[in-house]
Amino acid sequence: MDKQSIVEQFAEESHPDVLQQFDRASLEELVAKHETPFMVLDLEEVDYQYKSLQAALPGVKLFYALKSLSHPELIKRLKTLGCNFDLATIGEVELVESLGITGDQCIHTHPIKKDKEIKRALEFGNKRFVVDNIEEMKKFYKYAGQVELIIRVSFRSKQAVVDLSRKFGCTLEELPVLVDMAQSNGIDVVGLSFHVGSQSISPVTQVNAIRSSIAAMKVMNNVKWKFLDIGGSFPVSYQEEVMPIADFCVPVMEALAELPEGIEIFAEPGRFISAPSMIEVVSIVGKAKRGARTWYYLDDGVYGGFSGQMFDHAKYPIAPLKPVDPMGEFYPSVLAGPTCDSIDVVAEDIELPEMEVGDILIGKQMGAYTLASATEFNYYPKPKVVVVEDIFDPETQAL
Repeated sequence: MDKQSIVEQFAEESHPDVLQQFDRASLEELVAKHETPFMVLDLEEVDYQYKSLQAALPGVKLFYALKSLSHPELIKRLKTLGCNFDLATIGEVELVESLGITGDQCIHTHPIKKDKEIKRALEFGNKRFVVDNIEEMKKFYKYAGQVELIIRVSFRSKQAVVDLSRKFGCTLEELPVLVDMAQSNGIDVVGLSFHVGSQSISPVTQVNAIRSSIAAMKVMNNVKWKFLDIGGSFPVSYQEEVMPIADFCVPVMEALAELPEGIEIFAEPGRFISAPSMIEVVSIVGKAKRGARTWYYLDDGVYGGFSGQMFDHAKYPIAPLKPVDPMGEFYPSVLAGPTCDSIDVVAEDIELPEMEVGDILIGKQMGAYTLASATEFNYYPKPKVVVVEDIFDPETQAL
C-alpha cells in the first residue's frame, strides 16, 4: 500500500462516515418536508432486526418488550411478522389490545403488580404472569385456576450495561418455597424466567443462567414445566462494535439444547429490535466559541430524544448529514441540547468539521429507551416520529 493510501485509510478510520449506509437523498427529502427535531422510524429495519434474531434463535418464541419503544406502527409491523409481546402495565395492555393483539400473544412480565393490573390483564385474556417473591405470590391466591405463573430467578451480571437482576428475581434457594406456596393454593407454576441485563456484551451469564435454570427444573420434578423465558440482553452496536447476533446466540442455543423435551422457550428482545430502527434528525440552532472548543447548540438534547444517555447509559453515534471529507480539517467540538440546564450536553470532545447554524446532524441507533424516557422540560415538545419503509441505501446495506 502506498503512503497516500495509508494516510487515507487512517483518516477514514479516525473520522468514518457513520452515515454511509443511509440514503442521503432520502434524508434530505425528509428534512425538506419536516421541521427538526424529528425521529425517523424505518419499518424495513424492524423487519431486518426481527428476522436476524429469529434466525439466530431458531425455535425460540420472541416477545417484544414494549417498554423500549411502543410506537403503534412498530407494534403493528411486528404483529405481521408473527411476533408476540412482553407487557408490564395497564397502558401497554390497552395499547396492544387497541391494535388487534390478543392476550394469548402476550406475557405479563412485571414482577410487582397492583391487583387492578392483574384483573385488567386477565380481562384482556393474558393469563401468564411473572412473580419473584412471597408477597407477590399471595396476590394470586384468589386467581387460582385462572393464571399460569412463571417464577423469575435472579442472575447478576457484571457484563450487562444495565443489571436488571439487581432489582428483580428470587434466588435459586428461594425457588422451592415459592413453588410450594403456589401448589398449596391451587396455582399452576409453569415456568422459570430470568433477565441477566440489558445490552450484554457477552452471552456467558445468559448461558450460565440457562444451565442453572435447567438444573433447577430437573430437581423440581413435581412441577409440570412448560416454559423457560431467557429474557433479553441481546446487544446492538452504538459507538463500539459488539458481537454479531449470530455469534452471540451460538452458545445460547447450545445451552438451550440441554432443555428437557416439550418445554417452550421464550425471549424478550426490546433494544435489539427497536434501537437500530430509528434515527433522529436535529439542527444546529446556535454556535459559540468557548475556549479551545466550538459549542454547537442543537434543537434537541438529553431531556428529549437523547434521554437514553441519562437513563440508559447509551452514547449514540452522531454525524453531519452533509458528506464529510475524512482528509479535511476536524476541530474539538461540543454538542449541547436546547434547554437551560447545563447537564443538557449530547457529546463532549467530539471532533467535527466546521459547522454552521442550520446544518443538520443525524443520531443513529436511537429507537430504544429514547422517546420512552423523553420529557418536555422547558416546554420543548418531544420529537415527532416520521415513519418510512426504508432509509438505507440498498447498495451499502444488505437486508
